[in-house]
Amino acid sequence: MKVIEMARRLGVTADTVRFYTRIKILKPGKNKANGYREYSEKDYNRLRFVLSARQLGFSVEDIQEILNHADKKKSPCPTVRRLIDQRLNETEQRFAETLQLRERMQQAVVEWSQKPDKVPTGHMICHLIEEFAQ
Repeated sequence: MKVIEMARRLGVTADTVRFYTRIKILKPGKNKANGYREYSEKDYNRLRFVLSARQLGFSVEDIQEILNHADKKKSPCPTVRRLIDQRLNETEQRFAETLQLRERMQQAVVEWSQKPDKVPTGHMICHLIEEFAQ
């Protein structure tokens, strides 16, 4: 199948298919008659796997590592378990940081609603931010 057919079947853009081809996750053949890339069912299944893994938070590098195991006929499951633990820990950390930021933003909203507007001076641009950061 052609790039556009593959993209339509998977609900992605042709650029997505081309990206994964460019980084060699997909390895389509060439049509001898017209030189166009020809994607197989194997390519389709591989990209479907990649898209599923991306939805779980795996990076492109993670996916390449997983596929390397599979391509060597080795179970990628231990690697998948290790990587999902890492991605979960990273996500938990970002989530905690986001919650802290949310609290600071909520605090700013309350404090700033009671402060007057001020015109910038040579030493101050916006007193709301500058006083809050101290």
